Amino acid sequence: MSRHIYRCPLRWSDMDAFGHVNNVVFLRYLEEARIDFMFRLAPGDGSPSFAGGSVVARHEIDYKLPLVHRHEPVTIESWVTKIGAASLTIAYEVKDTDADGTERVYVRASTVVVPYDLEAARPRRISAEEKSFLLEYLDDGDAGRAGRRESRGAVAA
Repeated sequence: MSRHIYRCPLRWSDMDAFGHVNNVVFLRYLEEARIDFMFRLAPGDGSPSFAGGSVVARHEIDYKLPLVHRHEPVTIESWVTKIGAASLTIAYEVKDTDADGTERVYVRASTVVVPYDLEAARPRRISAEEKSFLLEYLDDGDAGRAGRRESRGAVAA
């Protein structure tokens, strides 16, 4: 299983009154990572995959640590946890890794995405090409979910 890595720059406008990234801004960070994953990395040159549109059906976010402003981008790691006939679930970790290998996770999140036919104004099924691409990033193992459940202490951002 592969994981998609996106480096997201922090902007001063992303900060709240306490100098932390505002909780709502994390949704934009996840959107940037998701767009990078689904569109820039879509299979094949000129492939129409995911280009027809998609809508977000659900977000789930656990805030773990406050993220303060700095000049270095933050890493957003994403992968697929579920592929249905007409939806998929993308999981994320917004994090940093120190030089000694210690990880700091600021946010764990997931998004349910529904491919959408903009012309017909309705959801559509995931194509065979899209499913093939998504399978490369699929991690549906219980071990990863169990580890995430154990560390669910939330911190307001």
